[in-house]
Amino acid sequence: MTASEGDRDEVESDRYGLLSVPSRDELQSLSDLAASIFGAPGAAVTVFTATSEHRIAATGTEPSVCARGESLFTVVEMDDAFVVPDARQDPRLADHPMVTARPGVRFYATAPMRSPDGSLVGQLCVFDHRPRRTTDAQREALGFLAERATDILELRLRSRQLSSSLQELTEARDELARSNVALSHFAAQVSHDLRNPLMAVRANAEVLASEPAVREDPELAAAVDRIADAARGMSGMIHDVLSLAQEGGRPRPQDVDLAEVVDRVLLDLSPLVRQVGAHVEVEDLPVVPADPALLYSVLLNLLDNSLKFTRRGVTPHVRLHAAQRAGRWRICVTDNGAGVPAGQEHAVFLPFVRARTGDGEARPEGHGIGLATVHRIVTAHGGRVGLEPSPGAGTCAWFELPTNRPEAEPDRTT
Repeated sequence: MTASEGDRDEVESDRYGLLSVPSRDELQSLSDLAASIFGAPGAAVTVFTATSEHRIAATGTEPSVCARGESLFTVVEMDDAFVVPDARQDPRLADHPMVTARPGVRFYATAPMRSPDGSLVGQLCVFDHRPRRTTDAQREALGFLAERATDILELRLRSRQLSSSLQELTEARDELARSNVALSHFAAQVSHDLRNPLMAVRANAEVLASEPAVREDPELAAAVDRIADAARGMSGMIHDVLSLAQEGGRPRPQDVDLAEVVDRVLLDLSPLVRQVGAHVEVEDLPVVPADPALLYSVLLNLLDNSLKFTRRGVTPHVRLHAAQRAGRWRICVTDNGAGVPAGQEHAVFLPFVRARTGDGEARPEGHGIGLATVHRIVTAHGGRVGLEPSPGAGTCAWFELPTNRPEAEPDRTT
């Protein structure tokens, strides 16, 4: 291989960060060992840049820098270890300034240093001012030491990259901590701002409940009671959201009766159920380990979608059922509605992504946040969530939760 061909193998200048700092002791040890193996007075570890050769570790001489092409290596550059017993007898080297000088180099042995991708990094060379004969074992040792020198350089590169990555991770961790603090402050502010109007709703509901006209009308009294119950439930949710934000968004699992959560959800959705004339069927549901406030949000979003995404002229039918499989509970919300277009079953779980009809028009109003919230909550519990076509028409929205409460769940909701 010629010197011009070798130039194409060069790595970036100072890839290993060796030119601005002193050589490492291990590289100096390799240089000393190479000289000792050959019984020669001089050896060196050299790295290349596009224009220079840097002697970063040397035995019997001082570290130095020369222009690329001025050393003997560029003349005899080979793929493997190469030995010149007497440079004066080699027509390629005889006229080289390093050979004709007094005292000039006579014996020269070199082995290329190549990175794992084959790029030329440098050389490990041994030299003497008098001719020498070598053995096969010495030549093999030189190639071995050159490979170890490359290993040291690669280890140094990986260490620098690891340090850089660690620094980035540290900065990301610190930024996440700051974000969590900001989230806690935001949740506290929102909770405070929501509590005042909510207290007004509760107070007015209590006043209405005490009115004779309301007490004497069972249907009206029931409606006022639902308003008061919904306000109390909302107050509890606000408290839970604040607590969740203060804990960094981690679920707080406990044994939750799904049937009770569904009752609360259906109570809050009762106006929508009546509005669309839906028939909601709830089968036996299990007790699962979950955060009750977050599980309420999951079921609220799934049932709300089933009641909104209906088909014109078709009475909405929604069915909730559960099945146990391989250490998990799968809870399904199956409807006979409009369904999700093929190919969009996964995309709709992304924030602000909404299913589209065939003509590109958006379905019922919304912002594409509900299913993204469901996905975050379920995965934070160590579960999975998905959408499938239901038999005939409509959609089966399902989520799975472990049957056993996890000892510690990572924060995946932020």
